[in-house]
Amino acid sequence: MNAFKQRSPWLRYWDLYLMLLPAMLFIIVYKYVPMYGVIIAFKDFNIMKGIMGSSWIGFEHFRQLFMFDEFPRVVRNTIIISFMKLIFGFPAPIIIALLLNELVLKRFKRVVQTFTYIPHFISWVVVGGIVIDLLSPSSGIINKVIQSFGLEPIFFMSDGQWFRWILVFSDNWKEAGWGAIIYLAAILGINDELYQAARVDGATRLRQIWHVTLPCIRSTIVILLLLRIGNVFDAGFEQILVMYNAMVYEVADIIDTYVYRVGLGQMQFGLTTAAGLFKSVIGCGLLIMANWMARRMGEEGIF
Repeated sequence: MNAFKQRSPWLRYWDLYLMLLPAMLFIIVYKYVPMYGVIIAFKDFNIMKGIMGSSWIGFEHFRQLFMFDEFPRVVRNTIIISFMKLIFGFPAPIIIALLLNELVLKRFKRVVQTFTYIPHFISWVVVGGIVIDLLSPSSGIINKVIQSFGLEPIFFMSDGQWFRWILVFSDNWKEAGWGAIIYLAAILGINDELYQAARVDGATRLRQIWHVTLPCIRSTIVILLLLRIGNVFDAGFEQILVMYNAMVYEVADIIDTYVYRVGLGQMQFGLTTAAGLFKSVIGCGLLIMANWMARRMGEEGIF
């Protein structure tokens, strides 16, 4: 029996697999089972007939989707907003983690860390209300400051030139501190002897960060970057739905909000399912390509 346990990892680590079971069940029930509904994208879906009772029409919904005048615009908006968040949002947690790691006073460090990740637990409905109030052209504090300099108030929430930057800034404010926790944990796992050797060689704090800290957490950065690239078509549905309006549809309407408006508003379930499937397939392809590039660069990747 002991020899069998040594050969079988299932028996050797049965307690760890048991702890993993609830998470696996959650993923199966809420992630994989709903994939059954993807069939709607290939059917002329009728609510009364159900999914299996509806007639099969193949790729007709995809043909209609690509012919819509609005679809190239929502794809372009999705890509632009996602890459803006990636460029300005991905380095933010790394910078916060590096700065927190440099704080000497532990109590002050814990206070700052708490204040940076608390916004993650605030609903986008609340955050959206705060942003709208702050940027209100009549009563917002931002426009009050602008008017104090003798300038005209700016309609931030209805101006396409400002709206995307508002999305990026509010997303960073809400999520950067939470993302920094992962990098901070990776930094705390670095062997202190590496820093001692760097100090002996005369390295300054900035040199230690550049030559010790960043190389040691490079694998963590790569993995999180891969996951971010895989979700590049998830531009922030809840955030945009709460904040946007008809005045900024041209620059803010993404695939998810388009699916929501058309699917629920016009009851075109097959068409919107096709749009969602298109987004998922492209995201999966980007993830595979980014993982291949990471492995070519010497990193382990995620699969």
